[in-house]
Amino acid sequence: MTDPFVRPDARQFLDFLASMPGPKMHEMDAPSARAVYTMMKDVADPPIGELGTMLDLAIPGPDGDIPARLFDPRATREPGPAVVFFHGGGFVIGDLDSHASFTAEMARVLDLPVVAVDYRLAPEAKWPAAPDDCEAAARWVAGSPAEIGRSVTSLILVGDSAGGNLAIVTAAALRDAPAAVPVIAQLSFYPATDSSREYPSYSQFADGYLLTKESMDWFMAAYGAENEHIRTSPLLGNLEDMPPAVVVTGSLDPIRDQGRAYAAALATAGVPVVFREAKGNIHGFITLRKAIPSSVGDVMGALAALKDIIVEAEGDRVMAQAAE
Repeated sequence: MTDPFVRPDARQFLDFLASMPGPKMHEMDAPSARAVYTMMKDVADPPIGELGTMLDLAIPGPDGDIPARLFDPRATREPGPAVVFFHGGGFVIGDLDSHASFTAEMARVLDLPVVAVDYRLAPEAKWPAAPDDCEAAARWVAGSPAEIGRSVTSLILVGDSAGGNLAIVTAAALRDAPAAVPVIAQLSFYPATDSSREYPSYSQFADGYLLTKESMDWFMAAYGAENEHIRTSPLLGNLEDMPPAVVVTGSLDPIRDQGRAYAAALATAGVPVVFREAKGNIHGFITLRKAIPSSVGDVMGALAALKDIIVEAEGDRVMAQAAE
């Protein structure tokens, strides 16, 4: 097998990581790994930038309040869609700050309010705490709570990696038991969709491309999920009538094939789907836009595809209202 294509800026970043001293993530305890991950954002990602609104929230959850944050390029807004975002980090690391730069940029590009959800993390809160929190948060946003100061007409669910898994799981939950407003679109970056089996990319990119097999094993041991349950492996569930989707993978990602399989399964189920693969890029690139500048194009392409889906869905909603 020939060596895979690696973008020059991705190679430079990988070489930088390889030269750094200290323990690997799977050799740390969870609090230490979280601190390192959050600290890396200033090295790897641009500043948050200007916003009209950035407001911390507390969402009522199944085990106490769920911290969240509203990002909006506008100070006030007419009724319309809202994005609910679930961060990545293997269900163990990541928070509102680690993904704040991306979340703010998404809000600006889509010109929509984004509510980022700080769901409970493992190992302190094992599965299904994370999907329970994410579903509760999405239902709360759908109800246009006074705290966000916006009237929500529909939801868009977005996540990366573990958060991509949670966006998919939440979309399925709200399909089966609808919230106050419908989910009109989903966007998942390099999602984990099937933990029940090992795909070829898992071993092909097991080491040397940021996310490693050892770190994934560490994440999943901490998460403590039932691998064949559809709230862990949504690819195993019924995907009919899921919301239109944008699915993005990285060609050098050990879980690349899970994202590819999810996009293919959506299409087979008759769900409109846009599939994009970031050729020569690695897992985690949405929060590496300063370290790997070419990732900006991957992010913007995905958001452009999502925007098309949102515009079409909102047009259908307005026409349906006019016909009533």
